[in-house]
Amino acid sequence: MAPRSALEGLGMTLFNGQYRGRRVLVTGHTGFKGSWLSLWLRELGAEPIGLALPPETAPNHWQLLGLDIVEYLQDMRVSAAVAEIVADVQPDIVFHLAAQPLVRRGYRQPLDTWTSNVVGSANLLEACRHVPAVKAIVVVTTDKCYQNREWPWGYRETDSLGGHDPYSASKAAVELLAASYRDAFFQRAGTPLLATARAGNVIGGGDWSEDRLIPDLVRAVAAGETLEIRSPQATRPWQHVLESLSGYLLLGQHLLEERRDAADAWNFGPDTEGNRSVADVLTMLRRHWPELHWQIGSDPQPHEAGLLYLDSSKAKSRLDWRPVWPLDTALAATAAWYQAPLSAKPAVSRAQLQDYSAAAKQAGIAWARS
Repeated sequence: MAPRSALEGLGMTLFNGQYRGRRVLVTGHTGFKGSWLSLWLRELGAEPIGLALPPETAPNHWQLLGLDIVEYLQDMRVSAAVAEIVADVQPDIVFHLAAQPLVRRGYRQPLDTWTSNVVGSANLLEACRHVPAVKAIVVVTTDKCYQNREWPWGYRETDSLGGHDPYSASKAAVELLAASYRDAFFQRAGTPLLATARAGNVIGGGDWSEDRLIPDLVRAVAAGETLEIRSPQATRPWQHVLESLSGYLLLGQHLLEERRDAADAWNFGPDTEGNRSVADVLTMLRRHWPELHWQIGSDPQPHEAGLLYLDSSKAKSRLDWRPVWPLDTALAATAAWYQAPLSAKPAVSRAQLQDYSAAAKQAGIAWARS
């Protein structure tokens, strides 16, 4: 069978060909990261299967992509349904991205956040425990799972977990949950290798979530309004969505290759130049999108960390993972995606994925080597 795309033609070499022909369960496939991951897996020649709630926004990246894959629209807090789906799918590997992912919504809906993130994750891991076909599991959490002490240096995987707000604390709890399943159930031969992944603030086309900087800015531009910024000096590790996904896929590759030392917690954050304040990011983004306008708000806001860095030394030294795009390139790609006509956006996503993979190959990045 001829490859569907240039990327699928590389499916035998990208990530050591580990995804070609694999059945891959992606939870949260209707979301921002999950839709991009499903696209990438298809382009690699995998067979992605989705498990998630329906998309929350209109438009949304998942429906714009129009990927022809099997999907299950199911709340992951229903344990019997999750168990039945995993048993039916019989996946080789599971990428768990389904979650309530918003800090400010966590303040408004704390119980929903805790149950979605912790109970949903527990149901998935328990289901995988009873399906021998599952060889690998990558559970995606967040950089906010650390006990944030406003340190001016990056958090490492050995630093304390915690969280001030319900979202952050629930994701720290998911890390503990995953470690418990790994230690209690996934040590014997034939059981899945389980890893967790913590990425920075992801940006990129196709995100329309509430209370996120760039989607809020896009909506303001569409409405001809000026966006009110909450915390202009808050510093975050900004990275394009494909940077975090390359880390997840590389980690999954190592697990599928039965590298037991990869069954651990991993940071996938940008280099130092990607650690920028909100004001810096907006100023850089306006170079590529002059119509953007914002102002600093004065209303009191719920607590959010002011300073957050990730130290990705472990992923760099042991997985040979590296960021590909500098922040300015990531912002240029993000602006270009939202500026494209609506009908062209699926093509833009595929083109940007190919550009990113080509840049990784040219830079000699491990997962892109022939």
